[in-house]
Amino acid sequence: MTVTATVFSPALRVVRASARPLGLGDGRLAGLLLLLPASGFLLAFSIAPALTLFGYSVLTQRPDGVVTLPLTLAHFQHFLGTGLYIHVLVATLRMAAVTAALAALLGYPVALVMVRSNALVMRIMTIVVIAPLIVSVVVRTYGWQLLLGNGPTGVVNWVLLSLGVIHQPIRILYTETAVVIGSLHVFLPMMVLPLAAALAKIDPQLEDAARTLGAASWRVFWRVTLPLSLPGLAVGFTLVFSLTASSYVTPAILGGTSAQMLGNLIEQQITAVYDWPFGATVAVVLVVTVLAINLASSWFLERRRNLA
Repeated sequence: MTVTATVFSPALRVVRASARPLGLGDGRLAGLLLLLPASGFLLAFSIAPALTLFGYSVLTQRPDGVVTLPLTLAHFQHFLGTGLYIHVLVATLRMAAVTAALAALLGYPVALVMVRSNALVMRIMTIVVIAPLIVSVVVRTYGWQLLLGNGPTGVVNWVLLSLGVIHQPIRILYTETAVVIGSLHVFLPMMVLPLAAALAKIDPQLEDAARTLGAASWRVFWRVTLPLSLPGLAVGFTLVFSLTASSYVTPAILGGTSAQMLGNLIEQQITAVYDWPFGATVAVVLVVTVLAINLASSWFLERRRNLA
């Protein structure tokens, strides 16, 4: 036994050394290696295009169409000094904010039903919320175009005329209202799903305790449910606002020329006017504005949650 242990002890020491966990430095190296694929993807398809876009916005386009030096801020001055472009920017932010607010109002009841109901109702509501995502945005938007038609053949106008609510067709299509309705239908799941995830983490005993102490249902929601679900609300509001502000298909089909957004303006400048630097300038303004508003709203909601 002594001889055998003496012979195999070096081998045992090697096995134990190899089975020893990685050190701190090795763990960090392994983590960095695991991050390389995702980092490379983001660099190639997100950061590099964004930097290229910003670079185009400060370059000069020659009469022959070549975009080159010198650097200039004239495109930003032209955008900020033209009333039409400022109007489109304000309209974009207004429609995005209204859509996000309506999505929050409609999304809370749906998310509460999804979380607080039995398993069957939860599955049905989840399917109802997620199913529209399977259909193309173009198809859904064309469907709303048929529903919101301005003439008597529009489904909404036809129903209202048949019921005697109105005596002549009303103008819904090619307005900001039509864009908000279409965007709300497209992006409502982006509000419901984060809200449902946040509501599912709330301990029901907290609400039961508030009711036991005599709080009304609305006060339980305002003082307990809403503050605890603010992280989900912040995520949902950010998603809906950002996606609506940067959308192109829905404003192009439902808004027409009366309710244009910055996405339509970018498309016009690049494909119709062939002014790549100014199109890039509009895109930079859109990204910076939406990012700033999202950061401000997230800060406000987080501060409200901390004070609650």
